[in-house]
Amino acid sequence: MTRSFEPDATDRAILRLIQRDAALSLAEIAKEVGLTPTPCWKRIRKMEQDGVITERVVILDPEKVGLGVSVFVAIETGDHSAAWIETFASTVAKMPEIVECWRLGGDVDYLLRVVVSDMTAFDGFYRRLTAQVPSLRKVTSRFAMERVKSTTALPI
Repeated sequence: MTRSFEPDATDRAILRLIQRDAALSLAEIAKEVGLTPTPCWKRIRKMEQDGVITERVVILDPEKVGLGVSVFVAIETGDHSAAWIETFASTVAKMPEIVECWRLGGDVDYLLRVVVSDMTAFDGFYRRLTAQVPSLRKVTSRFAMERVKSTTALPI
C-alpha cells in the first residue's frame, strides 16, 4: 500500500512559501525555513518526485488578458457509459476556455469553470460544447459577478 506524503513542519513551511511565490530562489526559501540550500533543495526535489509539487506556474489576471467573464457551467448527463465519459473528457481537454472540470456527486454530474472574453465568446463555446458532447440532459450556466476570493494555495 502506498503511503501518502506526511510533511513535517519544515516541509509545510517550504510548501507555504512556494505556493505564495514559486519564483523565490532556493537561497531565499532555505533561509526562511532555517536550512542551508542543499537540504532544502533535496526536500523540494523529493516533494516533486512524490507528486506533492505537481507544477510551478504563473497566475495571470484574467481581466488584464481579455478574459474577464467567468462562467460556472453545471452539466447533467443521461449517459454514464465509459464511451460517453471518454468523449466528454476528450472534448473538455480540447477546449481551452475550460480551466477546471470537476465530476461531482449529487444532482449535477460535472461542474466546469469557463473563462471567456465576453457573452459572444461564451455563446460560441456553449454551441461547440453542446454540439460535440451527446446526451447532455441539462446544462446550466451561472455567470460570476465578482471574484470575492481566489487562491491556488492549499491551507497547509
